[in-house]
Amino acid sequence: PLAELVASLHVLSEPDHHPDRAQWTVDVRGRLDDATVAAIERTDYLWRVSRPEVFLPAAGGVSLAEELRGIDALPHEEWVRSVLLTSSCGSLRLRPDLGSPLIDDRARDVALERAAARGPHASQFVDEVLLDPERMRADVRAVMLAYDEQFFAGEWEDLKPRLTMEANGRRNVLATVGIAATLPGMSGSLSFDDGRIVIDKLQDASARGDGTGVTFLPTFVGDPHILVTYAPDRRPVVQYPVRRSTPSTEADLETIQARVRALDHPLRLRLLRSLVRGPRSTAELSDAWNVTPPQVSRHLAVMLEAGLVTTRRDGRFVLYSADAVEIQRLGIDLLLGLLR
Repeated sequence: PLAELVASLHVLSEPDHHPDRAQWTVDVRGRLDDATVAAIERTDYLWRVSRPEVFLPAAGGVSLAEELRGIDALPHEEWVRSVLLTSSCGSLRLRPDLGSPLIDDRARDVALERAAARGPHASQFVDEVLLDPERMRADVRAVMLAYDEQFFAGEWEDLKPRLTMEANGRRNVLATVGIAATLPGMSGSLSFDDGRIVIDKLQDASARGDGTGVTFLPTFVGDPHILVTYAPDRRPVVQYPVRRSTPSTEADLETIQARVRALDHPLRLRLLRSLVRGPRSTAELSDAWNVTPPQVSRHLAVMLEAGLVTTRRDGRFVLYSADAVEIQRLGIDLLLGLLR
């Protein structure tokens, strides 16, 4: 339930990622009291930007309360490191060389710099986490419980049997045909190659599952996103979407690139996949993709001229954003492909 609840908060916080659920977003917000809406917006760094690995437990509990107790057991240092320096959606580059921002000055600087690149709202949240982690942990827990009480608990009653059926079905398929044939049926972004599970995501990264296994979590609410945890010494988790539409509506990236002639370079497509998740500065994109700022600027200029991205100044930063309206006009396949 925790993973699906956080996916639900993401849809509520990022409606542009889920244009087909616009009415759902309106309806849910109408069922929440003003205090809960304000609390969700105050903590939306977690639902929009970070999507921390800690919210995708490798061994889930039978109830939300049980899973939250697992998070409660984490030391402050580990909790802060998870919410500020890890990301299951790939929008934050994993830094295994850094410790917790509470005790590692370099990690603290990285956390603050990443927040500053997203504007004052994100900076305020990160500042509050670093200043008083105990209070912020309590506030985040209270947000999830209030959302559960006012809306998600009823939603979960419908989702749980459907997700259970999906999971049981996949286990049966896996036992029958093996992993290489099972993965593509789960998502076009999953494949098996030379003993490795390959996932089409934002970053080039790897994790080891031998000895620990890999947890696959189906999600209805999170469609079309695939989330992946790959922190060292943790069992990897893959949350894959159970499509509400037929799988044939999802084009692969090769088809998408052919349709979008302005994206005639692989790096441009990667940059757009970052931007569709939220505003980014040139420096942040440069760090995420390990290329120079001038390279990033040249490719952004091409997409800016094509009308795929827009810009706005926020203090000393120029932030680039994907134009979701123009992308949707090019085709829903493009939007789904970028949001994977």
